[in-house]
Amino acid sequence: MHFVVKFFPEITIKSNPVRKRMSRQLADNLRKLMRQLDDRIQVRKDWEKIDVVFDETQAPDAVSHLSERIEEVLAHTPGIANFARVQQFPLGDLDDIYHKTLAIWGPQLTGKTFCVRVKRTGKHDFQSLDVEQYVGGGLNQNTEAAGVKLKNPDITVKLEIRHDKLNVIEELHQGLGGFPLGTQDPVLSLVSGGFDSTVASYLTMKRGIRTHFLFFNLGGRQHELGVKEVAFYLWNKYGASHRVRFITVPFDEVVAEILERVDDSYMGVTLKRMMLRAASAVAKELEVDAVVTGEAIAQVSSQTLKNLAVIDSVTDTLVLRPLITSDKTDIIRTARAIGTEEFAANMPEYCGVISVKPTTRAKMEKVEHEEARFDFTVLDRAIGNRVMQNIDEVMADLNEDVPPVEIVSEPGSATIIDIRHPTEEEVDPLELDNVEVETIPFFRLSTAFQTLDKDKHYLLYCARGVMSQLHASHLLDEGYRNVGVFRPQKPKH
Repeated sequence: MHFVVKFFPEITIKSNPVRKRMSRQLADNLRKLMRQLDDRIQVRKDWEKIDVVFDETQAPDAVSHLSERIEEVLAHTPGIANFARVQQFPLGDLDDIYHKTLAIWGPQLTGKTFCVRVKRTGKHDFQSLDVEQYVGGGLNQNTEAAGVKLKNPDITVKLEIRHDKLNVIEELHQGLGGFPLGTQDPVLSLVSGGFDSTVASYLTMKRGIRTHFLFFNLGGRQHELGVKEVAFYLWNKYGASHRVRFITVPFDEVVAEILERVDDSYMGVTLKRMMLRAASAVAKELEVDAVVTGEAIAQVSSQTLKNLAVIDSVTDTLVLRPLITSDKTDIIRTARAIGTEEFAANMPEYCGVISVKPTTRAKMEKVEHEEARFDFTVLDRAIGNRVMQNIDEVMADLNEDVPPVEIVSEPGSATIIDIRHPTEEEVDPLELDNVEVETIPFFRLSTAFQTLDKDKHYLLYCARGVMSQLHASHLLDEGYRNVGVFRPQKPKH
C-alpha cells in the first residue's frame, strides 16, 4: 500500500527555508496521525512529495480497511493539495511500463473510453508523449475498451515517472489545501457551536493555525456539552496532530448583570465587549496573540462596522474574523462540507441578551457610560471560575449521563415558572386557568430556585422552549429533581 502526497502549491513557492520547515512539519504531523492508525506505517519525505507506505502483509479485508482510514486522514490534514494511491515499480522500458499499466487498469477499461496522461521528472531517453502513445495504443488494442478519447474520456489512466521509479496511479484524491498545522502561531477561537464559529475555527485550522477553543456558557450543561462535542469533532478530524485546550467561562452572572444595569439598546455590544475582555485574559494566560470570532458584516445588529470598532476597542489583542465578508449561505455550505452542519442546526440558540431596539451605531461615550454601572467583580469572578481542559479530555464529559428533561404539554398540579425576560413577559403574559404561574427571569433562576418549596414540582416556560429546556437541564445537573419543562401544544388551525 503506497500513497504519494503532494504539497499545497503555496508551500512549494515559498523560499527554501520556509518550504523545508513547512514540508517537515507536514511530515511530522502525518507521522503522529499514522501512528494512531498503525505504528508500522512509514512516512518518508523528499523535496517534491511525501510517501506513505505500509507493507501489505495482513489479510485483504484488513488492508482495505486500513487503506480507507489512511485516505480519511490524508483528506482532512491541512497542507495537502492532493494524494494518490499508487503501485510503484522500478522503471523499465516502454513495453514494461505498458504491461505494468495493463495489469492494473486493463479490466477497468471494458466498455469505457480512456486516455493516458503521464507526468515525468528526471532524465530519460523518451518523452512523456512517447509513453502516452505507446501505453495508450497497447491498452486500446489489447483490452475491451470503447476506444481512446483525448477530451472528456470516461477514464483517465495516470502515470508518474520519477527518475528511476514508475507510479501507476490507482486513485487520485483532492486534499484539504492550506498550511500544515503548527506552522503558524496559535489562536483562541470563540465558539458557540453554531454555523459561524465552527466554520471560522475550521478556516484557521486549515491555514495551519493551532486553534484553541473558548466557550462562554450562558445556557447550562446541555449547551456546553453540545459545543464540546462539535469542538472535539473539528479537532479530531482536522487538527488531531496537535493538542489544544477547551476553556469554559461561566457567563450567566455576567448576562444577568448586563440585563439589570445596561440600557436595552447597548446590551449586545456590551456583552461582546465583556467577552473580548475575558478572551484577552485567557489568551494572555495561553500566550496566544490573537482571538478568532465568527462575525460577518451586518449579519446581526452588533456586527456593523461601527459596532465592531467599538467592541474591538476594549482590547489590544488582535481580533481575527475569517468570515467577515461571507454570506450566510456560503457559511452553511462550508459547514455542510466539513461535517458540522448537523451539529449547528441542532445546537440550541441561547439568546440571553436580546435588545428590543439594538443600536447599530454604538457611541464610545455611551458604551462607557453604560459600563460604568456594571459591577466588574462579576466579570473577574467569571474569568476566575474558568475551566480549562485538553480537548481530548472533553470526551469524558460527553460520555457522562445527563438527566433527561421532562417535557409536558399539560401542567397538572405543577407550578409554572415563566423564565422569559421581563420585557417579553410584559408584552405577552402567560395566563392559564387554574394553574399557578410565577415569573422568575432566567438570569435569576439559579439563585431563586434554591429558595422555592422543595416539595413542589415546577415546570419552566419560555416562548420557544429552548431556554427553558437548557435551564431545566442545568437545575437537574445541580441535583434538583422537581423541575421539568412546560411546552403547550400549538393550537390547530
